[in-house]
Amino acid sequence: MAMIDAVSIAEQVRTGRLRATDVIERALDAAIASHDTLNAFTLIDRAGARTRAEGIDRLVADGRDPGPLAGVPIALKDIINQAGLPNTKGASFPAELETESATVVRRLGNAGAVIVGRTGLHEFAYGFTSENPWFGPVRNPWDTALSPGGSSGGSAAAVASGITPVGIGTDTGGSVRVPAALCGVFGLKVTHGRVPLAGVFPLAPSLDTVGPIARTVRDLTACYLAIAGDDPSDGWSVPEPVERPTSPEHPTIGVVRQWSDVAPMSEATAKAINGFIDAARGAGCTIEFVDEPALVPPERLALAAGPEILAVHEERFSRHRERYGEDLKLRLDRCRDATTGDLLDAARWAAAARNHILRMHGTGVDVLVGPVVGGNHKLIGHDEMTIDGDTYFHREILSSFTSPINRIGVPALSAPIATAEALPHAVQLVAPMWCEHIILGVASRLERAGVLRSGQPPHWYGQIT
Repeated sequence: MAMIDAVSIAEQVRTGRLRATDVIERALDAAIASHDTLNAFTLIDRAGARTRAEGIDRLVADGRDPGPLAGVPIALKDIINQAGLPNTKGASFPAELETESATVVRRLGNAGAVIVGRTGLHEFAYGFTSENPWFGPVRNPWDTALSPGGSSGGSAAAVASGITPVGIGTDTGGSVRVPAALCGVFGLKVTHGRVPLAGVFPLAPSLDTVGPIARTVRDLTACYLAIAGDDPSDGWSVPEPVERPTSPEHPTIGVVRQWSDVAPMSEATAKAINGFIDAARGAGCTIEFVDEPALVPPERLALAAGPEILAVHEERFSRHRERYGEDLKLRLDRCRDATTGDLLDAARWAAAARNHILRMHGTGVDVLVGPVVGGNHKLIGHDEMTIDGDTYFHREILSSFTSPINRIGVPALSAPIATAEALPHAVQLVAPMWCEHIILGVASRLERAGVLRSGQPPHWYGQIT
């Protein structure tokens, strides 16, 4: 039994060959053992997880099916409501016990999954490092001096280190994909409206998404299918059918030249992406290089989220400024710089880009590819990153390739490239709205071909038996 494989765990639990209580106990032990090293969890729910696992084992003993994720340990980002537990949001404010679980939590429960703990994040999910002033920094299992990325850093670190096979994060500007990239695992940013946001504390609601992080495409898919779908109680939810992964026998991958020029990128990252392109071609994919100026985001795109973010925080921030971390104070102040022109430019560009992606898909391009991040070496405690001898503010390197995708609204996957590098590198796969099934299908084909692969970091807590 491989603790890192969610689908295998569920199959064995559902058939009685494995007890959910044993699986969950091992995951809980690993979460506790990792705490001083990784600081991935803000809360480990030993009592709740045990009770849930015992209930699953009783269902199996009674001949009932607990669901497609039966007994699978899940790491949940600490910004998603979970009944009976506090939702800290990574903030200094007192966290009250939640009375109702988010839709995504209820769906995981209905599928038989077991949430073992709540994971660390950037304060209020507004950042890309998971270096939290109130809970301490989450650390990267590949090198604990490095950031795991953010804002869903704890979920990515838990998955990458083998504590749980699946984690749940949120992604408003890259907060699932960036930590997945830096931690060397798969992370899916869904189409906006695909997974309900009910019960998830907002950052910028028109951009917010909830998505899974996993070590394999198969596990990522299993979780995605469990949580995706319409929820009429959520105003952002869209009643669009959820399809299972499919892929052409010889997928066509469009390499968008402009996406590599959005921000600085290290030679090592560029080399890894070029290696991915060559390997994908060798695995039977058709590669097309795409020149499309309409996919270049406007210079002030990031400012367009400012009014939404202020709407969430303005009252609290004006009364309790001292309870916000220093980086959030600066960012919230900066939110006031957005103009009506910025909002209109962002909306106009997003619509044009979304339509161009759809047109390219209509001409036979199955997925588009580009970078996830410009570099993978973000030292904890340092605001700047060094890229081939030059120094840049970390958000320029970590957010510039992902945040435009949220504005467009389309789905995207951060996928680890199979390389021999000491730190992981990733590629971003993008498709038209509601085409998660195509991204997952193409990624699965490339994973089977050995082009994409999660590695095993030095700080590893999973068990393989």
